[in-house]
Amino acid sequence: MPFTNLTSRMVEAQVMPGRTLFSQRGAMLAYRGQVRFTPSITGGQRGVMGMIGRRVANEATPLMTIEGQGTVMFGHGGHHVQVIDLTGDTLYVEADRLLAFDGSLRQGTMFLGSQGGVMGMVRGQVSGQGLFTTTLEGQGSAAVMAHGGVIELPIQPGRPVHVDPQAYVAHRGDVRNKLSTALGWRDMVGRGSGEAFQLELSGTGTVYVQASEEKL
Repeated sequence: MPFTNLTSRMVEAQVMPGRTLFSQRGAMLAYRGQVRFTPSITGGQRGVMGMIGRRVANEATPLMTIEGQGTVMFGHGGHHVQVIDLTGDTLYVEADRLLAFDGSLRQGTMFLGSQGGVMGMVRGQVSGQGLFTTTLEGQGSAAVMAHGGVIELPIQPGRPVHVDPQAYVAHRGDVRNKLSTALGWRDMVGRGSGEAFQLELSGTGTVYVQASEEKL
């Protein structure tokens, strides 16, 4: 796998002939060797309709293509970085949380309304994801950003996990999710705007949760 954590906020990637990496523009901190950086329009996305949909919704994140031979160090905004290794499964993550990812992964775009209809779209607004989310599928690694570090929570059949939508970072596997209202003691101590939500994830997989409710 190409990514190695240097610190909790920086990763290093090995670049070699025949291997392409993608990163957010401006995420490169330093590099060694003969490495080329070029703007990427699609970032490895399958087809153009997903890309067009994100651009219409103003949710596209500019990417760079990285090729050559050497090592590159990545970081952005002092955010914590979590490396996620995929072994043929699918990662669901918002595009602006993707620091860098292996070019072997197939990138797609999923309309949140396809998961939960209107409540799926509401979920996107509550969590800050907007109307679309990014999918990465295949064999490879992705470096994902979060506030305050990340914890991995397993999701098992019959044992759903409930997550604050604004603390949600990403999930992987065969996971179903739905948004529901969760009125309780948190509303009485003035945390929200009068109505709280929780994200329920069920099935088989993993959810990544950050130690903060702050958006990127």
